[in-house]
Amino acid sequence: MPHLAAFPKAFMNALCKDGSMKVADWIQLASKLDIDGLEWYAGFIEMQDENNWEIFRRMVEDTGKCIPMMCCSPDFTHPDKTFREKEIVKEKRWIDMTYTLGGSYCRVLSGQRRPELSVEEGVQLAADCINECLPYAAERGITLILENHYKDDFWEYPEFAQKMAVFSRLVDSIHHPYFGVNYDPSNTYLAGEDPMDLLKSVSNRVVTMHASDRYLKEGTIADLRREEGGSAGYAKRLSHGEIGKGLNDYNVIFSELKRAGFNGWISIEDGVEGMEQLERSVAFVRRKIKEYW
Repeated sequence: MPHLAAFPKAFMNALCKDGSMKVADWIQLASKLDIDGLEWYAGFIEMQDENNWEIFRRMVEDTGKCIPMMCCSPDFTHPDKTFREKEIVKEKRWIDMTYTLGGSYCRVLSGQRRPELSVEEGVQLAADCINECLPYAAERGITLILENHYKDDFWEYPEFAQKMAVFSRLVDSIHHPYFGVNYDPSNTYLAGEDPMDLLKSVSNRVVTMHASDRYLKEGTIADLRREEGGSAGYAKRLSHGEIGKGLNDYNVIFSELKRAGFNGWISIEDGVEGMEQLERSVAFVRRKIKEYW
């Protein structure tokens, strides 16, 4: 049966930018949720001090939970080799961070979709960098997970492999026992695509998942695909919300994951309206896990 984690979606500014929330505060809040673990973020302000890594691991484990997944954003599609080499060094540090925290999965991305970059060049650059990191990860028992991502907060351009055709091509170019997919159904809407089309194309490679939901604030899906699919900046027609009440059909999603033999971690990205909302999302996903597994 899959395990359930949560990500502090509502508290990212507080944990990563202004420091108004401490990691210990998030651990305490999460300790009251019906979850098995906390998905971590490499950009928490307090993670800059490596002495804190072991401390936070103990804090989480003292609540009876663990830290299974690391969220981070390497940029592997930059045309300059020196830049890419520095990104590889950063990714390896995040792998070390994951290992010290007791985790098993560390995110990788392709990089930014720079206008001058062809699909062939971008896939090759990203694949080369990920393959460079894989032996380092494998030595530490860490699986690198490629997410169908939208855009890191600090990037100028959206994800290079945002579109299904490019993402699938990149996934197909990497074969290693410590490599898999982190599937996020909501991000496919931001690409103007159908989450089930993507899932069916990579379901046999999915090892972790982000559970979230999106709502149309106005218009239709057709409007979204025609006007905003894949554009820079978050689609104005979409907003985050409570899981199970948005666009994603979790019955269909979990049916396909179960069919493909998925049995990994599902991390909830919700709670933008507070902890009560996050509790409802946790309850919904927990109920669906029991229903399908």
